[in-house]
Amino acid sequence: MKHSLGKLVLFVSLFFLVAQAEDFSYDFHVNNQNPYEKEALLLSIDLNQTNTAVVLFFHFRIRPSSDYTVEQIASSQDNTLHHTHIHTLYLLHPLRSGDINISFDLVKRVTDDAKVAYSFSGDRDDFKKLETTDSKVEIAPIVLHVKPLPKNTQLVGDFHLSYHIKTHKADAYEPIPMDVTIEGKGYPPFIEELIPKELNITVFTQKPIIQKNVDHTGITYKTTYTLALSNDKNFDLPPIRLHAFDPHKEKSYELVIPKQHFDIKKADVNALVDKEDNPKPLQSGYSWLTTLFGYLAAFAAGYLTAVSVKGRRSMKQVETHPLEEKIEACKDEKTLLQLLMAADNRHFTSSIEKLEKHLYENGKINLKKVKQEVLERI
Repeated sequence: MKHSLGKLVLFVSLFFLVAQAEDFSYDFHVNNQNPYEKEALLLSIDLNQTNTAVVLFFHFRIRPSSDYTVEQIASSQDNTLHHTHIHTLYLLHPLRSGDINISFDLVKRVTDDAKVAYSFSGDRDDFKKLETTDSKVEIAPIVLHVKPLPKNTQLVGDFHLSYHIKTHKADAYEPIPMDVTIEGKGYPPFIEELIPKELNITVFTQKPIIQKNVDHTGITYKTTYTLALSNDKNFDLPPIRLHAFDPHKEKSYELVIPKQHFDIKKADVNALVDKEDNPKPLQSGYSWLTTLFGYLAAFAAGYLTAVSVKGRRSMKQVETHPLEEKIEACKDEKTLLQLLMAADNRHFTSSIEKLEKHLYENGKINLKKVKQEVLERI
């Protein structure tokens, strides 16, 4: 009995795989399954329809995880009926060492020409729902065997550093501007503290500017740090050393700003004494009355202008977009999804994705908020 049950399970599994193969083929792979932590990996996804007797659509995603980051960098899709082909390329960074599973969700949606024709018949005001038979496809996860980074590594990738200091001479307490740029490919280059706090100087900082250039080989980053240094006497800025690691060369290296000396002109104590009364002493007279009337006149003019503009605005007739009433009339998520897909507007892409995740992956959604989001994008 157990032997027969085992054969039955094997038969059902093989039948499932063959059935999937009859409709489409897929290929999921990364360019390196034994990377270093935070190494940039290319993840390629291909879906190709093989059964031309049906109309086939897919809903696909990489499951989010705290073990890695993932970002789409390229995509090509051919949604010709009966010949669907999808190729997508992602940039992936593992965030810890050890074994990591990259998991996927894939839903196959099958329909036919008659149902497609019916859903697109009539004008856009005559909306019809596309009927599909949906089934979840089990995809084996990709396993990464991630190696740890060398100790004290701050940057991962192939980067170079440049810097610019406006001057090495300044008055006491005068800010000295300094720019530092880190550029290259790898994990996003972000250093929380370029200049150690224990130095006896004042350092002014602001949030770094990060620029990205995306192509099919990955992402090139350019991070610019804008700083200012200040002190009341001569000082030295010791060498700044950033410890980096290149996973492709499997080699550690340093990005260095050499030691910098600054000559500070001491402040003249006498110049710090204010020789003028500030605020000035009260004066008698009626000049304050003239100033008061000036303020009142300016206020009255501004108020009358605002009332006039508001009146003109209220007289304008508000036009309503044809889609707004249909969106408000949608009672459930599936009806709203079909309406947005029929509208064929790229501004609705994110809303469509939210609705699909809710319908096919049991994701949480607030229909009222999604409607509001769509209405704001019309």
